[in-house]
Amino acid sequence: MGLLTIARRASKLALGFDMAKDACKLGNARCVCIADDISPKSLKEVKYVCRTEGVPLYSLAMTMDEVGEQLGKKVGVIAVLDSGFYKKAKTLIEEISLDDITY
Repeated sequence: MGLLTIARRASKLALGFDMAKDACKLGNARCVCIADDISPKSLKEVKYVCRTEGVPLYSLAMTMDEVGEQLGKKVGVIAVLDSGFYKKAKTLIEEISLDDITY
């Protein structure tokens, strides 16, 4: 989580579903990270956007409340916008398969 805090201070994150979705569609997102307690509907939409746009999806293994405590904003979806932060983050968090999407 410390890495995401540093990325937030450097303005290298898109916080929230809509901002993360826009970052993916614009090609700015290097990966998307989600909290464990986002709704099933949001999870389905995030997986769809990530699969469509070719963006890897990762689990933070934290709740939205825990993310809020660390980042100062309670969100369940975060897009990482910087390649360096992404390279380090992918070694610390678990990737989520995008193959099990049902439409």
